[in-house]
Amino acid sequence: MDRPELPLPQLHAFVVLAEELHFGHAAARLGIAQPPLSQQIRRLEDKVGHALFSRDPGGVALTPAGRELLPAARRALSAVADGLAASRAVGSGRTGRLRIGFAASLALTVLPGLLRTHRERFPQVRLDIHEMTTAPQLAALHDRTIDIGLLREPPADEPQLDFRTVLSEPFVAVLPSAHPLAARRTVRVGQLADSPFVLLPRAVGPQLYDQITGLCASAGFTPRVAQHAVEWQTVCALVETGLGVSLAPASIRRIRLKGVAFRRIEPATARTRVAVAWRKGDQNPLVAHLLDTVGSAPP
Repeated sequence: MDRPELPLPQLHAFVVLAEELHFGHAAARLGIAQPPLSQQIRRLEDKVGHALFSRDPGGVALTPAGRELLPAARRALSAVADGLAASRAVGSGRTGRLRIGFAASLALTVLPGLLRTHRERFPQVRLDIHEMTTAPQLAALHDRTIDIGLLREPPADEPQLDFRTVLSEPFVAVLPSAHPLAARRTVRVGQLADSPFVLLPRAVGPQLYDQITGLCASAGFTPRVAQHAVEWQTVCALVETGLGVSLAPASIRRIRLKGVAFRRIEPATARTRVAVAWRKGDQNPLVAHLLDTVGSAPP
């Protein structure tokens, strides 16, 4: 297809004159004098190769060539206007698609309030939400398959990523309700030494795994892992069956299982961090708006 050489000002002048059918009225609507309008129309007619308007004492009328061009000219101007509006909306971050990875346990804490607030502020932004553990989120950020990550215990050695802490919470002991320690209000980590553990695999969240096993090491023992589970809800379900005990972020208490008891631990100073992660230098306005929302969203 040959590239048409029809400048937008000429098309605009043509459409306005076709609607007004009066050079004086059309010139006033365009905010120009009549001679420049006449020149625009003549240049367009030269490019088309045919007269677009008949000019006689009775007034101005569209020729058959003009009537044929008018719908296409309107569509072209409308398409350009729509494209400009869409481009400006994307450039300002008012529309577009934002891909977010999140750790499943965050559906119990920061995620609902964050998404609700963001949707209220930017209703035309499409949010693609992907449930992912920490390690896959980091890989997805590097691969550019997500734009934002919400994860636990961000690593210290990720020079291409930025992190911002959005929540810090204590750990709790997760016990079968029939466990002798379930009768206590507070459990010392060392009291779990003789119980088997149900833990997340280290590969899905190395920093969190090391933090939990570090709590055990500080209490003088290495946890005997009887079973691994990728999600905290599964960890709790396996604890309910009596397969073992666990140490988990306190928000896990929102998982309601009749056969599971959640107890505060000593030392109470141990805490786990939730952070938002994004690529350094990312100029995407959608990312900037999400980061602004993180700081103002309710828990």
